Amino acid sequence: MEFIGDRVLGLLIAEWLAERFPREQEGDLGRRLAVLVSQPVLAEVAEAIGLGEALAVAPGEAKAGVRRRATVLADALEAALGALYLDGGLGRAREFVRRAWDGVMNRHEDPPKDAKTRLQEWVQARGLALPDYAVISRVGPPHAPEFVVTVAVGGASGSGTAGSKRAAEQLAARDLLKTLGA
Repeated sequence: MEFIGDRVLGLLIAEWLAERFPREQEGDLGRRLAVLVSQPVLAEVAEAIGLGEALAVAPGEAKAGVRRRATVLADALEAALGALYLDGGLGRAREFVRRAWDGVMNRHEDPPKDAKTRLQEWVQARGLALPDYAVISRVGPPHAPEFVVTVAVGGASGSGTAGSKRAAEQLAARDLLKTLGA
């Protein structure tokens, strides 16, 4: 379900972006799409609709806070969207996506830049060395890994934890940008 939901979400967000920003270049639309289907946004949407509370998890996992993990929320939302698509068709899935993502869609007037790009531009503007990313740990089974990544620039650092190395790098960059006040 998650695989199908991911593809349906990408299609529906791409369709919506093309309608909303018909004059925008493909690269800018791609950046918008990447943000709107990213793990942090999926987790935000899942929390907003109360999906975490609907998840059936073992008591130990519930105590560990698994219902609040971004990876779990994002995966569950994609699976739910896949099931909605298979059960109700593309029209029902479109209605749900446009309702659930409306606030996020309207958040950025200009095309967003991901945290790694913003961090790289920040350090380059100051003549600093490029950010240094490092995977600190990878735990969990192959089907549900969890990566901890750090990023350092000068004497400052940030960290992020996510279900993919790329997502953890984004979260680490975002954390460092907050530390730097950028």
